[in-house]
Amino acid sequence: MQPEKRNQVGATTLQITQFGVGGTAFGNIYNAIEDSQANATVDAALAAGLNYFDTAPLYGFGLSESRLGQALARHDRSQVVISTKVGWRLAPLAPGETHESLFADSPRFRQVMDYSRDATLRSIEASLKRLQTDRIDILLMHDPDEGSTNDGKPFYAVSHFVQAMKESYPVLDDLRRQGVVKAIGLGMNQWQMLYDFAHAGDFDCFLLAGRYTLLEQIPLERFLPMCQKKQISIIIGGPYNSGILATGAKPGAYYNYEPAPPDILDRVSRIEAVCARHHVPLPAAALQFPLGHPAVAAIIPGARSADELQANLAYFRHAIPADFWAELKHLTLIHADAPVPT
Repeated sequence: MQPEKRNQVGATTLQITQFGVGGTAFGNIYNAIEDSQANATVDAALAAGLNYFDTAPLYGFGLSESRLGQALARHDRSQVVISTKVGWRLAPLAPGETHESLFADSPRFRQVMDYSRDATLRSIEASLKRLQTDRIDILLMHDPDEGSTNDGKPFYAVSHFVQAMKESYPVLDDLRRQGVVKAIGLGMNQWQMLYDFAHAGDFDCFLLAGRYTLLEQIPLERFLPMCQKKQISIIIGGPYNSGILATGAKPGAYYNYEPAPPDILDRVSRIEAVCARHHVPLPAAALQFPLGHPAVAAIIPGARSADELQANLAYFRHAIPADFWAELKHLTLIHADAPVPT
C-alpha cells in the first residue's frame, strides 16, 4: 500500500494521506521522549510524503501540540494538514497537587471536561499558540464520554452529548462556514455515541480509536455503512489497539491502554499463527486492514522516533496475499463481510 496516497475528507476539498501521524507519542504517552525525537519523526514523515498530523491538548497536557508546532514551524505550513481537539480544558495543578496520567513528565495540568462556548473558543486559541500556526484544518470534539468506555462503562454512563451539540458544535460549524476550519468532527474510543452524533449534526469526519481494527469489527454492521451514506470519513486511531497488534501476544502486552486480558491474548495468538503461515508481519496486517473499508480515509499510528515511523511505513508497504485475509475469515478471526485491502 502507498502511505502517501491521499483521500478526501467527507464531502470537503481537504485531502489527507491515508497514512498519518498520531500525536500521543509527542505527548510522552507511557514513556518520555526528547524534543529532538519528535522533530526527527516529523521530518521523516514529511520526507516520506505524509501530510497529516493529529494531536490534542490532552496529549501530554499541551506537550504534544507544542512539540508538533515546534517541529512543523521549520516546514511549509501549506503542505500540512493538522487536526486537534476541543472538550478537554487544561487547568493548572495546585501547589503540591498530583494526578495519575498515561503521559510521563508532562506539564503540571489536569484535564477538565468543558464543552461550553467560551471553553471551546479558548481551547482553539490556546491550541493555535502551541501549534505556532494561524489555522487548524480539522477540529474534533474530544471524548464527550470522557473515555469512560475504556473502563468498561456503558456507552452513555458519562455523557456530555447535550452540551457538546448545544454549545461547542455551533462554534465549530460557524468556523467551518467561514472557511476558517476545513472539516469538523469528533474523536472517541466508542462508535455508539458517534452514531448518534452523526444524526444530530453535520460532520465531515470521525476519529475512531481502537474500534475498527484487526481485532474488532463490530462497527462494520451499522456504523460504517451509515458513515458512507452521510459522507463522513473515518480516521482510525489506535490501529495497534494500544500496542498488542504491534508487539504480539506477549506477557504485558497492552490492549485498550492496559494489560491485555486472556481472551484478547488468545485471539491475537491465533492471528499471529496465520501471519506466520503466510509470512506476514502482524503489524503489517494491523496497519493495512482498516483501509480495506471505503469509509476509512486514514490510519494514524503514533511513532516515538523516526526509526519507529520508518518501521511502520515498511509494514504498511508490505505485500499481503489475498489468501491471508481469506484464512482469517475462514477461521472467523475477522468478520466474514469485512472488506480487505487489495
